[in-house]
Amino acid sequence: MARSVRSRDFPLRPIRGNLRRVSAAHGSKGHSAQQRLPLLQPQPRDQASFILSSCNADACASLESWASWPGGKLVLVGPEGSGKSHLAAAWARKVDAQVVEAEAPAPSLLAPARATLLEDADRRPADEAMFHLIERADAHAPLLMTARVAPRAWTTDLPDLRSRLNALMVAELQGPDDVVLEAMLDRLFRERNIRAKKAVLEYLVRRIERSARAAKSVVERLDEVAAAERRNITPQLAREVLGIDFGDDDPE
Repeated sequence: MARSVRSRDFPLRPIRGNLRRVSAAHGSKGHSAQQRLPLLQPQPRDQASFILSSCNADACASLESWASWPGGKLVLVGPEGSGKSHLAAAWARKVDAQVVEAEAPAPSLLAPARATLLEDADRRPADEAMFHLIERADAHAPLLMTARVAPRAWTTDLPDLRSRLNALMVAELQGPDDVVLEAMLDRLFRERNIRAKKAVLEYLVRRIERSARAAKSVVERLDEVAAAERRNITPQLAREVLGIDFGDDDPE
């Protein structure tokens, strides 16, 4: 059961129960491929479009309470596609944070009393620049970092930085649950101008690996096969593409 987290400072949209049913794939069998446009259509990634569920509610609550982070620092950790950048960008807009997009610059190049967002911190050299970013952070100029692994696993040759990394507060995003995975699949289909039936979404949720990479891969494969064979995307087509034989199980 997804639980709601409310905040005036960092509002999110909780999703309760099943997602809204969407219409069938475009057209009839002989017409569907013609209605797939070649250009992908990006879906909104603002805080209002974030899907709140049990797998990310605790991390969202930690972001909402940014004013009380210990020492003004938090590391948002989660696997690829879990929503780290989505949530971090929403936080940065809310608090007017400066965003470090390349390797951490010298502290003198950053506003000294302003919130800072450092993305992909675990894939950067943990060096003196990161040390100074951590040192300068406080409740009035907080620092949010995103990473795929916790700070204890980051590599550094600086003993002083090592101790500070180990002491950082961590908020963890879990892999997608049913609610988030279904919404993820729906968004990926919509980016390809496909409105998949709910039956297709539910069929895939029960069978694919729970990851953003797997969701993207299966949507790409379904779109390619459906376009090549001029078919609508149905549970039967999903079954064929996944290569699963369920015997007497009728996906329709």
